[in-house]
Amino acid sequence: MALWLWIAIVCAATAAAVSSAVANNNYGRRGALDPASTHYTVLEPREDSGQERFFCLARGRCRYRTIECPDECPHRKPRRNRRLKACFADCSSRCETTCRNRLPNCRGYGSVCYDPRFVGGDGQMFYFHGAKGGDFALVSDEHFQINAHFIGWRPAGRARDFTWVQALAVVFDTHWLVVAARHVSEWDDGVDALAVRWDGEEVLVPEEGDDEWRPRPPGSEEEAAEREVVVERTAERNSVKVTAAGVVEVDVKVVPITAEDDRKHSYRLPAGDAFAHLEMQFRFVRLTAAVEGVLGQTYRPGYVSPVKKGVAMPLMGGEDKYQLPSFLSTSCAKCLFHPAASSRAVDENPAVDVA
Repeated sequence: MALWLWIAIVCAATAAAVSSAVANNNYGRRGALDPASTHYTVLEPREDSGQERFFCLARGRCRYRTIECPDECPHRKPRRNRRLKACFADCSSRCETTCRNRLPNCRGYGSVCYDPRFVGGDGQMFYFHGAKGGDFALVSDEHFQINAHFIGWRPAGRARDFTWVQALAVVFDTHWLVVAARHVSEWDDGVDALAVRWDGEEVLVPEEGDDEWRPRPPGSEEEAAEREVVVERTAERNSVKVTAAGVVEVDVKVVPITAEDDRKHSYRLPAGDAFAHLEMQFRFVRLTAAVEGVLGQTYRPGYVSPVKKGVAMPLMGGEDKYQLPSFLSTSCAKCLFHPAASSRAVDENPAVDVA
């Protein structure tokens, strides 16, 4: 057989195999809303080591390449010990797999923890107290907004409230996703205090199988037509990873104020309330240069933080710029996101406590 004919046959067979993989996994209809980093299909793991493998379908240098998890973290979802690092596949121009923690790192970029302490996109740590019962835009960009609801407590003789973030809302397209800490009188590690709502309806995140919830069946025509949304448990209770494709990934954990916290910070909390709240860490897929919000502004190119450096509690102002009239509102003095008039998020103000 002539060499040129043999090469043509091999190329044709390779193209057919790739087309089959694309068709069988419903990736042939890739749209602009699908982030390149997660545009892949999962292959069978290696027989010798069990390392998971991914066939990349994103445009660019990683297209049609197979990448596999490192030895240190062979699985995307460690089952026997969820504290182990998980494998994350990136089929963008990085074309790599890396090991990451699956819980919020309160010292990492994009984190919001404690009462509340932020670490911005510029790496600067700051506090933003907001207001007890207040709602504020953490991030507001052209295509989405992330809001936070604050709870608080003011002991006698104190000039301001202690505050914590109790609920998070991601508003995008015609949808809104809420993750909240339920009101808990007394904390119990064996009880799930985390609640999730999708477009106003509370949903249950499974504790078995893939431990994840999606608004539409994976691989379905409905999912292909809209942005992929996944809420996945990263611990048996009180911890999830939220993914809105092309928008954001958030690691969320519900925690209480412990007796040690109360003593250390002199909160003097009343009995009958554990003040359950959220610890979070955000990873944004893409942001515009004009992004706004308490946290979002710190990701702007050339941003210079106004907070004082070298002090124990550098405070960020801006309550007037980012305060919202209600939890799901997208209206503030500096907000950029304006959903379509048909959006279900417009003018909706359900109870923040989804319990």
